[in-house]
Amino acid sequence: MTTLHSRSLSETVAPSGSAMPFPASRGPVSELLFSILRGDVEDSESLVTAARSLTETSADTTVDGRPAILYDEDAQICLTALYELHLQGIAGVGDDWEWNTDLLAAREALEVPFEAAIRIVANPPTDSTGVVAELWKMTAPTAGPGLSAFMARDADLQHFRELLVHRSLNQLREADVHTLGIPRLAGAPKAALVEVQSDEYGGGRPERMHSALFATTMRELGLSDRYAHYIDAVPAITLASLNALSLFGLHRRLLGALVGHLCAVETTSALPSKKYSAGLTRLGFGKAATLFFDEHVEADSVHEQIVCRDLAGGLVSASPSTGDDILLGAAACLAFDDLVGDHVTRCWEQGISSLRQEIE
Repeated sequence: MTTLHSRSLSETVAPSGSAMPFPASRGPVSELLFSILRGDVEDSESLVTAARSLTETSADTTVDGRPAILYDEDAQICLTALYELHLQGIAGVGDDWEWNTDLLAAREALEVPFEAAIRIVANPPTDSTGVVAELWKMTAPTAGPGLSAFMARDADLQHFRELLVHRSLNQLREADVHTLGIPRLAGAPKAALVEVQSDEYGGGRPERMHSALFATTMRELGLSDRYAHYIDAVPAITLASLNALSLFGLHRRLLGALVGHLCAVETTSALPSKKYSAGLTRLGFGKAATLFFDEHVEADSVHEQIVCRDLAGGLVSASPSTGDDILLGAAACLAFDDLVGDHVTRCWEQGISSLRQEIE
């Protein structure tokens, strides 16, 4: 039995200014996890059993024909918190919990069905012989109206605020998880990823970091720019999108999926960003609010060539076995964009908020 670490709430904790705020539980398993991290429960081994029970219960259930774990609030907030222990940490939680064997075992119990669900909804192409060509095909612009078109023409301020909240958990740490791929690459693909990530981090200028530009947009729209401030407001499907990226980034075996995910991000952001900028301009906002999106119109038009041809193309050339996972990562990114977009659109069509709670 593994007992509570003596330093879990000691001086070795994530700085509160940069860490994720301690989230609220969304079910019995997350309540147990958070009780352990707070120091209220000493038996962390019990979390493994609880996590396994949760996934076994929902193994054969679906929501709108999709695996239920993607919409399971309890499972997704657990995964988000467990992944965050490897990233910026959780406020007040000891850093030594990052490698606690029981927490890792509980994470694995949740990850196995979660990864299976990702593969189902992603449904990537099965022929990876022409990865670069397939990436261009998968990410080609569609003719449908889409969420970005609505934001450009019809969205009001509250719509934009909600959209920013959904995106904030990832955008306020933009590039961080994809950067985990750098030490796992070599040669030209590594250089390609470093080139792109250098732009994401502002070329050494903190105020030009894309995460900083997004923070400015949030402030301009009256939102908090604190990292993960809205963790309790976003629904499970938004967390699932975030967790899929963390899964790819934290597992070296899924390097190809991490690369493919980045390819999808870079090749599909320029046109929507242009529409988001137009929508904010229509609502009377100035350059400070639109700069994040304007930057992505220009930068990602260049980045898409680098990530698809030099990064993905170079990786699959050096390691042909990564081809399937590259397409998986790209397909997963696109699938979650659709799932989150469908959730948001459906809620707005019903005249209700797409978030779990009101935002100030």
